[in-house]
Amino acid sequence: MGRPGAFHPLPPPDLHHANPAKDSPARMMQRENLIVELFSDLSQHGVVRPDLLWQIGVLVLVVVLAVLGSRYIKPRLHSEQRRWKWGSEGFSRVVFPLLALLGLLLGGLLLAPFYPLPHKLLAVAVVLFTAMVNIRTLVYVLRSTFNNAQWLIRSEKYIAGVIWTLYALHVVGVLADIVDALNSVSFKIGKINISMLGVINGVFSVALTLLVAMWLSRLIEQRLMGAALMDMNLRVVLAKLTRTLLVTLAVIIALPLVGIDPTVLSVFGGALGVGLGFGLQKIASNYVSGFIILLDRSVKLGDLIQIDSRQGVITGLTSRYVVLKGADGTESLVPNETLITSTVVNQSYNDRSVWIKLPISVAYESDLQLVMKLLVDATRGIERIVQEPPPRAFLENFGASAVDLSVGFWVKDPENGTLALKSQINERLWQSFREYRINIPFNRLDVVHFRPGDRLAGDGNLQGLGQQSPPDRGD
Repeated sequence: MGRPGAFHPLPPPDLHHANPAKDSPARMMQRENLIVELFSDLSQHGVVRPDLLWQIGVLVLVVVLAVLGSRYIKPRLHSEQRRWKWGSEGFSRVVFPLLALLGLLLGGLLLAPFYPLPHKLLAVAVVLFTAMVNIRTLVYVLRSTFNNAQWLIRSEKYIAGVIWTLYALHVVGVLADIVDALNSVSFKIGKINISMLGVINGVFSVALTLLVAMWLSRLIEQRLMGAALMDMNLRVVLAKLTRTLLVTLAVIIALPLVGIDPTVLSVFGGALGVGLGFGLQKIASNYVSGFIILLDRSVKLGDLIQIDSRQGVITGLTSRYVVLKGADGTESLVPNETLITSTVVNQSYNDRSVWIKLPISVAYESDLQLVMKLLVDATRGIERIVQEPPPRAFLENFGASAVDLSVGFWVKDPENGTLALKSQINERLWQSFREYRINIPFNRLDVVHFRPGDRLAGDGNLQGLGQQSPPDRGD
């Protein structure tokens, strides 16, 4: 247990060097079981004794101080006036267990000169608060990395349950036996001996390094996206490059931890090159096209574009596709290669305003000057319509039965659609035309019904329409 009277929180068991072949029976008996030792100590020396009472007092005092300290620190971490903002949300999650751990360590050191016995109660409390720190840290990192995904929210209790189970097994002294059992199950691949413990450690190492890399890239991406003075496309490019570099670095770090020589990446790179040349060329093309689009600034987030029959606003730029949200709310995933090889109508490349033309037809006897004035007046006072340059009315054509006119205007926000705007203008025109008795011509169809006995007179008029023919007398 080390120096008599010292306070030693139990570290997690060494998963890398546990080997049942090297464990002697004496070492197996010396494995620490905090719960058993605590209850054994209570049964031998009783509950009411000074050292245990002091441990209980220290534990209660530490918890109270940690609660008060967390209530004092958390509001200042979330204050808008603070200068340090990076990672403050994650730190606020663990400030209570960290303060408790610090208080337990200090309390154990203060009790050591007076009570040289091992402080078993405080040791159990240290393990529990350490588990709380690990759970809250892991959940925060997962939430930040995967942006509060639904599957993660549903799995939080299972993640916490697994971690609590591991710490519970460590406290009762069973985890070391499980580690030895996993290490004893092994198999050979060539000259390499692989154990189940090694496989678990390898998977855990790779997952941990990748998770840290993705979390850091997520934090850097948030900082880049918040840089208002930097061009949006440049921010997206830097965020994607940072994510790619960090993930690559995580793989390079994780391979030696698993026991794999990093030189195998050269073989993997050759295989990847062959795959790109055959089956993955489309994926590579979309990936490269995505960087080209971001660098040449042909399109950017928020642009209103039209590709073939699809029109919408760009709401997302990924390494493989562009998210195009239409006016009806549907989202299309357009591959990046399509934006490079096809004609893209960018309606907000230099100016977001879009010219809209609304046609109308009136009868020939209408006062055209009045009609054109009413067309322009119908667009007045609508916030979405640009008033400079002002809307204009046009006389387009003299049709067969009507005069064709139109009113044109610029719209500030075409991404919100134009159907409601046209409906509002048409409603105003309808009211104005009724007020000034302006007719809108339409085709009229007269239908005449013939009945039996009706005949056509010499002047072209019907005789006996609607009347029955006199009965035949037979002469």
